[in-house]
Formats: sequence, C-alpha cells, structure tokens
Amino acid sequence: MSASRTIPEGVPHVPVLLEEVVAALNPQGGDVIIDGTLGAGGYTRRLLDAGATVHAFDRDPDAIAAIEQNRAKWPELDTVPPRLVLHPRRFSEMAESLIEAGITQVDGVVMDIGVSSMQLDQAERGFAFSADGPLDMRMSQAGLSAADFVNEADEAEIADVLYLYGEERQSRRVARAIVAARPIETTGELARVVRKAVGYNANYKGASAPKDPATRSFQAIRIHVNGELDELDAGMEGAETLLRAGGRLAIVTFHSLEDRKVKRFLRDAAGQAKSTSRHLPQVGSGPQATFAQVAKAVRPGEAELAANPRSRSATLRAALRTDAPPRTPDGRKDHRSAS
Repeated sequence: MSASRTIPEGVPHVPVLLEEVVAALNPQGGDVIIDGTLGAGGYTRRLLDAGATVHAFDRDPDAIAAIEQNRAKWPELDTVPPRLVLHPRRFSEMAESLIEAGITQVDGVVMDIGVSSMQLDQAERGFAFSADGPLDMRMSQAGLSAADFVNEADEAEIADVLYLYGEERQSRRVARAIVAARPIETTGELARVVRKAVGYNANYKGASAPKDPATRSFQAIRIHVNGELDELDAGMEGAETLLRAGGRLAIVTFHSLEDRKVKRFLRDAAGQAKSTSRHLPQVGSGPQATFAQVAKAVRPGEAELAANPRSRSATLRAALRTDAPPRTPDGRKDHRSAS
C-alpha cells in the first residue's frame, strides 16, 4: 500500500441527500449505525449528533487518516466506550468486522456508493480527467491500478469492461485505440485516446455539447479496478445479515448500474415478485421477506441541485428490515447479474 496522504483542507465535500438519508435512518440516541462509506464524514457527523454510535468504514486510508488527524472535531472517538469506531476496511466486510467486535445486530446501515468528491478532486488519485494526473483510480491505494489494466489487459477484456460498466456502444473501437496507444500513463492521455477513437471534439463548447465520452470509459475502468459492483452486492448482503428487525437500510447510488442492483435486491428481498403488496411479506414458498416498506426512489430537489451539481445523478433507496432470518445464498435470487 502506498503512503497515506491527508485530504487537503478546503477540499469541498457536500454529503448528497443528507436530510433524506437521515430521515430514512431515523437515528435515535443509543442506536448503533454503520456508515459503510465514511468519506469526509458527512453522514457520520449527523448520526453522531443524533446520539447514535457509528461504526464507519472506508477502504481509502486517506479518509481514515483525515478523521484520526482531526480528533478535536471527532470527540466521539475518545468517549468510553467510543461512539465513533473507524474500520479501515471495505464495506463488503461489515458483517465480519462487526461480529469480530462482538456486535451481531445494528439499527441502521447507510452506504453512499462510488467515488467521493475528495478522490475526484485530487489529480494525483487519477479518478478524473479534469486535471491531468497518474492513471490510478484505486480507492484502497493498493492492488491493480487503472494504468495496469489499460496497459496489460487484452483488447477483448478492455472492450468488455467498457461495454458492461460504462455502457460504451463503441467499446471495441475504444479498446482497439487504447491497445494501439500503449503505454498510457496519465488521465489526460487516456481521455485523449478515447475522444479520438469516437470522433469527439473536446474543444466544442455550448449548451448542446455532447457529454464527454471519456466519462463512460473512466467510469467503467474505475468500477472494474475497484470491483465496485461486487462490493455493492456483498455490502447489501452484509446489511441484511446485521440489521435487526425494524432496522433501516439507506443506499445512495450515482449511476444506473448501481441503482438497478439496489432496486432488484430490495425487490427480491421484499418478495415483491410474488406479493400483491410491496409492503407485505412474501406469500407462498421460498424464503420469507427480509425487507419491507421499500420506499420509492428519492432524488435531489432543485435547491440541492443548485447548491451541489454533483448530486444530479444521485438516487436514494431505503427499506425496513423484517424479523425474518437473513436469506442464505441459495435463497437469494441472482441480483448479482442485474447490471
């Protein structure tokens, strides 16, 4: 793992759909809640202020270090027992981590899926092409980097990743261009290769300018390098395992691949495929419904969109845990293929 870097002071981070997430979790004094994606701690701060104990997860060592290095702002780290417990781990490991800590049930779980503003805004992390930087994209700062992938994978694999995770219709053409241009070491180089492959003029400005196609390729490569969709699957299953009866789940997603997975997971967990009402447990054979009161998708309002343009693609889905036992792998439908 590379040396951890502190998130710079002044880097803007606005938690998306904050009021809506807090309302969905309805935190009470004494609750134990998991924040699966700590980031800059926006959700965690509000949950602590409501009196909850928070177990906060983040695989990015920078996020954990930023909280630990500002302990004056996080006095809950030092209460006895601590009301803020940091877990420098993936949220897919929440069940294992909490059980190791002697906690078998929690009152709420929140996950804000995808890349954080701090990661996007640090050019050296290589998540964005708005500023040139090393082609990295690793949330954990360890393992396969984006540069490793684009420079070592074969053309067919690159094309598959671009198509599946970026919904890039010209994936084969882009993959062919990437292979021809190797080695590619920076975000700017990759963006230029993608734009040229699809015939995009990056200098065109105006209200009717098409979306930069590099966005799709960057999303796809980032998802692949970080295993994000598998992480989401495992995180939802961990939440189902840990949430007590009446516990609340809130998940914020930022693109259709994630949202479809969450929607299908909650639909299947609520038994909606066989139930006459989405609020009632599943009737008939098969596992009992593990979630109920699956709320309609919530999206940012005009005020939030104006204040935080990055929230425009956010979607919140929430549900209430029933008293049914967690489904076994055999009892779950194949939501993992829902992408």
